[in-house]
Amino acid sequence: MATGAIRNKRPTRPGGDWRSAAARLLRRIGAAIVLLLLAVGLALWWAARWTPDRALYPTQGVTIDAGNGEVHWGSIKAAGADFAYVMGTDGTRGIDTKFTRNMVAAREAGVQTGAIHRYSLCQLATDQAANFIRHVPRRADALPAVVWLDYDDRCPDRPTRALLLSELATFLAQIEAHMGKRSLIAPGPAFESDYQVTRGIARTIWLRRDFFEPEYGAHPWTMWQANNYVRLSGADGTVGWNVLRPQGDPE
Repeated sequence: MATGAIRNKRPTRPGGDWRSAAARLLRRIGAAIVLLLLAVGLALWWAARWTPDRALYPTQGVTIDAGNGEVHWGSIKAAGADFAYVMGTDGTRGIDTKFTRNMVAAREAGVQTGAIHRYSLCQLATDQAANFIRHVPRRADALPAVVWLDYDDRCPDRPTRALLLSELATFLAQIEAHMGKRSLIAPGPAFESDYQVTRGIARTIWLRRDFFEPEYGAHPWTMWQANNYVRLSGADGTVGWNVLRPQGDPE
């Protein structure tokens, strides 16, 4: 009887344990991937909606350009934008295709506006100023113009710091004479690290860092682009969300 029991017992398949272990591992990997995708999705959802606390920064606004499509400014205002900076000119010839339309529509919706010029290291300051003056009208109710300072793949030039500061001072003098008020300068982190513009140009500064206050300027920021991934129902894609430092905050 014992011999028959042994004879009737099915032998263990050599690969059975390996296949079971692999299947369990694949299930665990699959579950981990699903959890990771959920976490990433949640992070993106949060990033698209996060803005700084209104109790700390009562005045907040957006950065808008042509990439945001046909902007519904009533929706932008309803989302909490007190002001808007609109991409205007770029170098010596560039003009944002929706600049004028955005400026007019924003003002009609009760959103205060200002223009941005994207400064080029490859073109003369006087020619860039002429482009700005040609397309950005002087208005007493306009916010101060902003000079956006960043590297651009279209421009390989890297002038010396002394030359950049000289050219930038020329540009600022010309557009400020046109606008009747001093401008802001908005250097990106890499640009500021290389040229230290905020040490050489005495202007109000606008710094950029997502989710955390920036500290790379020579003196404290007045404007902070706090989130460049905000999605609003009134605009295509993402917008930059900005806050103004409250008056009386320590400098």
